[in-house]
Amino acid sequence: MEKKNYYCEYCGHKFPDVRLLTSATCSRHPDGPNKGRHKLYEGTEKSSYTCKYCGKKFPSILVMTGATCPNHPKGSNKGSHSPVL
Repeated sequence: MEKKNYYCEYCGHKFPDVRLLTSATCSRHPDGPNKGRHKLYEGTEKSSYTCKYCGKKFPSILVMTGATCPNHPKGSNKGSHSPVL
């Protein structure tokens, strides 16, 4: 059986299971650093990820969420890129 990885949609960190992911606070939570828990990215693991706001491609969710998006709904560069499922 192949081991599956689980990723946080907000910060891109990888977890070995969903329980660990959802039990920890996230440094890139939309409400502020550590003001909420990680959110499970429900898409599949890919070789590259596309931002749902601007269409830019990234090699990982971790790299993607580390940069601000010029087309973010809260305003230009007022939030991180977010992966398309």
